[in-house]
Amino acid sequence: MNLIIPMAGKGTRLRPQTLVTPKPLIEIAGKTIIQRIVDLIINHSSNHIENIGFIIQDPNEDVEKMLHLIGVKTNIKTHIFYQPKPRGTAHAIFCAKKILTGETMIIFADTLFEADIILPKDVDGSVFVQEVENPSAYGVVKLNKQGEITDFIEKPNELISNLAIIGMYFFKDGQLLKNEIKNIIEENIMINGEYQITTVLENLKNKNYVFKPHKIRKWLDFGNPTNLLESHKEILKNQDHTNIKYKNTTIIPPCYIGKNVIIKNSTIGPNVSVGSGSTIQSSNISNTIVQSNSNIRSANFKQSIIGSYVEYDGNHSIVNIGDYSTFK
Repeated sequence: MNLIIPMAGKGTRLRPQTLVTPKPLIEIAGKTIIQRIVDLIINHSSNHIENIGFIIQDPNEDVEKMLHLIGVKTNIKTHIFYQPKPRGTAHAIFCAKKILTGETMIIFADTLFEADIILPKDVDGSVFVQEVENPSAYGVVKLNKQGEITDFIEKPNELISNLAIIGMYFFKDGQLLKNEIKNIIEENIMINGEYQITTVLENLKNKNYVFKPHKIRKWLDFGNPTNLLESHKEILKNQDHTNIKYKNTTIIPPCYIGKNVIIKNSTIGPNVSVGSGSTIQSSNISNTIVQSNSNIRSANFKQSIIGSYVEYDGNHSIVNIGDYSTFK
């Protein structure tokens, strides 16, 4: 099976964290979001992954090194593709047309999930969904009595279905997907100026290809700071509490503390991640992500996100500070 992960979006809702670091490469409890996605597929899928295709916006040596390292760690052949301009989800997938063959999984890079991925053999593909309380905020699928998808509906005003599309798809034949995306691009079929995967799915359904939903147990979203911190909290529930003692410091689990971290005269936790090489002094921090190599002094905040290489010495209760910033 081939795995394709579009990650060319600018992540504007997560700024300033994404001004330097692409959203999928933000670390949460010692692992980037993108590494967590790949690990989930490897550990929970019944199919062996032969190729991973990452779609990024422009050539970037540092980003590409990190992505190739994921392939090295997992022993999977890695490919980098580019989508210089945002032309929609279907167009992003088409940028990886070189590996759109055979069984193909598509996962957009701002979603983590809990599910056993046992892929169907009797249909042409699956759309991964989760039951939600407010379907009007999502794209949803409607089913027939056989459990097959009959409609793809974007943000319905009335209760048609509570099965929200989470941004993960399986196609038994990647060539079929490639051909249909090529068709909508050549015919210039766009929604709000972009080529969308839902158009492709609708066209394939109308050509009598059959798709079924695949329900997941849990969906973690990273689209904005609030969701990022909530998802971070869920991830930390399974995090082992550090046994390292820090000078005059109390660690309230769950927390993640990386390598070569210095903490003095502080209270850390609950729900705090501290990236490797960071220093925290005389601070009280909870429900917060601190990335690597940052220097935090006299902080008293919660519900905050601190990027990498940040110098902070202030007195604010909630902050969101991007990489390479000084805040004093």
